[in-house]
This record gives sequence, C-alpha cells and structure tokens, in this order.
Amino acid sequence: MNVERLLPTPEASALLELVGDLADREIRPRIDGYEDEHRFPRDVLHTLGEAGLLGLPYPEDVGGGGQPYEVYLQVVEELARAWLTVGLSVSVQTLSCFPVAMYGSAEQRERLLPEMLAGGVLGAYCLSEPSSGSDAAALRARAVRDGDVYVVDGTKAWITHAGHADFYAVMVRTDENAGSHGISCLLVPADTEGLSAAAPEQKMGLRTSPTAQVHLDGARVPVRNRVGEEGQGFAIALSALDAGRLGIAACAVGVAQAALDTAVSYAKERRQFGRPIAEFEGVGFMLADMAAGIEAARALYLHAARRKDAGLPFTREAAMAKLVASDTAMRVTTDAVQVLGGYGYVRDFPVERYMREAKVLQIVEGTNQIQRLVISRRLVKSG
Repeated sequence: MNVERLLPTPEASALLELVGDLADREIRPRIDGYEDEHRFPRDVLHTLGEAGLLGLPYPEDVGGGGQPYEVYLQVVEELARAWLTVGLSVSVQTLSCFPVAMYGSAEQRERLLPEMLAGGVLGAYCLSEPSSGSDAAALRARAVRDGDVYVVDGTKAWITHAGHADFYAVMVRTDENAGSHGISCLLVPADTEGLSAAAPEQKMGLRTSPTAQVHLDGARVPVRNRVGEEGQGFAIALSALDAGRLGIAACAVGVAQAALDTAVSYAKERRQFGRPIAEFEGVGFMLADMAAGIEAARALYLHAARRKDAGLPFTREAAMAKLVASDTAMRVTTDAVQVLGGYGYVRDFPVERYMREAKVLQIVEGTNQIQRLVISRRLVKSG
C-alpha cells in the first residue's frame, strides 16, 4: 500500500524513494532467515551507513545528512515498516550519537562523530539499570575520578545493541550527594577492559535485535571521553529521550502500517460467503479504524518533529506522539491478527510477529505511563 507523504523538498522525496528501494532490495529478503536464526542484521546497518542514512538529522559538517527531523523520522518509519529491528537500530544509533553531537566538545565532535554517523561504529545508549528504569535519576553505576581517567563500576540493563556495539554512551554517578545533578555522561569504547555484555535477553518479540545487560567492573575511561560537564549527564539523558521518543513513535507507525498493509491485502483476497471479506462491514470498519489511527499517530509525530525543527519546546508533544503511536501499533497489530483469523496466529503471515514486536514500543524510551506523567505535568505547569 502506498503511503502519501507531504515532504518539504524534492530532495526529501528522492531520499524516501531511495529508502523504499533499499528496503525492497537489502532488507525484506533477509527477514525470514535472520528471524529464524535470531540473527542481528549488522550487515544491513553497514549498508544503510554507506548510503548515508545513519546520520540524517545531524549537520553535514560532522558527517551527517543535514535533514530536518521530520524527514529523518519518515525514513525511520519506512525502515520499520520493512523490518522493525532495522528501524529501531537506526533510532538507537541516532540516540547514541546525540550526546556527542549536541553536547560534545569541538575536539570530540571532530574525533568521533564522522565515523559514528557514517555507521562505521555502532552505538548503544545506557541509562536504565536493574533497579532504575522509570526512576532513571536513581541510577547506581559509579564513576570515580583517578587522575585523567574515571574508574567505572555498575550494571546497565535493557541495552539495545549490547554485545554488538562499538561504543556505549553511559550515564554514571560522579557525585553521590547531588541527586540527578550528580550524573555524568561517558563515552565508553566496547574494547575497554572491564566492560562486558551479558547473554542476550530471551524476548517475546524483536528477537533479531540484541538486548542485554552491560557490566562495568573497574573499567577505566579517559576523562576526555566525558561528554559535557560533570553533573550534566541527566540533562543530556532527558533531552536525548525527547528526540528518541519520536524515533519510537515513527517505528510504531511503521510496524502498524505494515500490519495494515497485510490485513488489507488479505481481506481483499480472502473470500467467504461468495465475496471478499473486505466487503463485510465488520472487517471493513475495522480496517478503517486501523487506517485512521495510523494517520493520527503519524500526524502527531510529524507535528512534534516540526516543533523540534523550528527550535520550539517539544517534550510534551514527543510524549504524546510516543504514547499514541505505540498504543496505536499495539491495537492495529492485534486487529490485523483478527482480520487474518487463524492465519494471523501462525507464521505463514508476518502479523503475529508485528503483534509481538509492537508490545515493547509501549515500554521502551519511557513506559506509556511515564508519557502520561510527562504530559500531565506540563499541562498543569502551563496552566
């Protein structure tokens, strides 16, 4: 099914066409085999990096694509529509590069960003811990200054790309007595002695996207790898999450669109009582609700992205977009299974995978309960 997009420039339209071609040529043919093997598609990310698709929202002078966020998010949506694992990986790579791109020194940006944005090195973003998820300010991983290095100890949890990443953007506590103002951001290379990844979590969905704990045991990280000032890490983390939530919203719309595409195609071909089931109101109205929900979610994330591009506050809008898009994805993928009936519950069709994958989007980058908290607090504050 073609998705009508309102893009700001002919260049952006050509970019989306390129992404669609890449998805058909390099992504979709790999899905079944990689899913069977639970294999992470690192080779696909290399291809995307070579095509310049991993640094789209960052400036051209540091190796990025210089694209508006609204264009970048539509690229993420198109990739997630093909395969959520890939769309999510692109979003996580963007999130992992954010601290250096937005808060790094000129030396760090020049030294690190070109290879990061070109996809030569894969990133992971490390905020959550086994005992701190929604309450991220309660993190316990510690970094103690020892001359020109930090000695880091602690465990990070639910880390996408763990064990495959080349660098980890890690939020650690550098001041035990300063609460959220005692957190700093360190960029830790994967080959740092004392850093290790646990065995991957066995997940309900996204089985080709590695998620694991990351352990730091006396890891020595050069002070020059600290991003921003000491104590600035929590502010960096929160601002990164605002943008990251839009990436999750785009992923959610992508997987929902894929589910709708499959459901519509099936409903037009499947015949019962002498005609296609799409002609029955019980099915047709369900498809209509699915399509309307997807368009509403897409409009929300694009609205938030345009506020970001204009330099306007977008925290509330990003939370709304993530909330609505991920709830929509869960509902649409569930309905797609229903439209396909028994065939929706077996692996002959991809909708059972879409349904399993969609659930996690209501959890990552802040649960949807946290999104409601963010929205309500800003409503009260603005009033």
